[in-house]
Amino acid sequence: MIAVDAGSNQISVLRIRHDGSLRLVQDGVVSSGGSTPVSVAAHDGLVYVANAGSADSNYTGFTLSEGGHLRPIADSTVTLPGNAQPGDVLFDATGTNLIGTRVGTSQIDSFSVGSDGRLTAAPGSPFAAQAAGPFGSEFSPTDPRQLFVSNAHAGAVNGTVSAFRVASDGTLSSIGASPFADQQTAPCWVEITHDGQFLFTVNTASGSISRYSIAPDGTLKLLGSTPVSSQAGVGAVDARLSADGQTLYVDESRVASVGEFTVDGGQLTEFGSVSLPAGATPAGVAVR
Repeated sequence: MIAVDAGSNQISVLRIRHDGSLRLVQDGVVSSGGSTPVSVAAHDGLVYVANAGSADSNYTGFTLSEGGHLRPIADSTVTLPGNAQPGDVLFDATGTNLIGTRVGTSQIDSFSVGSDGRLTAAPGSPFAAQAAGPFGSEFSPTDPRQLFVSNAHAGAVNGTVSAFRVASDGTLSSIGASPFADQQTAPCWVEITHDGQFLFTVNTASGSISRYSIAPDGTLKLLGSTPVSSQAGVGAVDARLSADGQTLYVDESRVASVGEFTVDGGQLTEFGSVSLPAGATPAGVAVR
């Protein structure tokens, strides 16, 4: 597992034991190549981190060895404006395209990934986002050319989710009537069911999870929203599906707990939560 350490400008690599516990890899902590790393993407032995600090904002690449050791890739750093405030970075399923969201300037970076691990900006990149504050992003697990991005900063009940088609050179084009209304506030994180038919987005300021169906062409249809019950759900952030796709785990950062929802197609039902140590302020969740 790879974790970004925003407070120390580092990246840590941890080994997952059979019982689920974690152990830091020897010499597994390295500089992120910038300041305030906030997101990390990995595909096979290639890793990119988004550094959001205004003085040293960038995307920087690393190779990851089988033993869990990171090595910086020479000349891989893509410098960003100080006000870019990158929020998310991710590879598509093939590892040939990399996407990054710029929350601060409402833009989306798109790159093709070379055989040497270095990035080439797509024609027209960065692309203007379709609404303010593009934040969370996710590729369809069944169609790697479909990209979905939540837009978090358009104001109360004005959240949206954008749908894009990604060309082989990384060029983004809008799908249908994108962006699609969320009718909630601050949709920040996106998760898609393993069959590619439904999308969930966590609305941090509304305390809810919006549910969409995904048409074969990538068009979204809002099905409704499900409240997160803990502390009225305000402060819920990241969400991830279990390996079998039957449970959605939600990081309820404000109250230091993880909410559990059963998944039935595009329907969600909350059935419990697990408390974390007092004082914990988790910023993300990963499910193996």
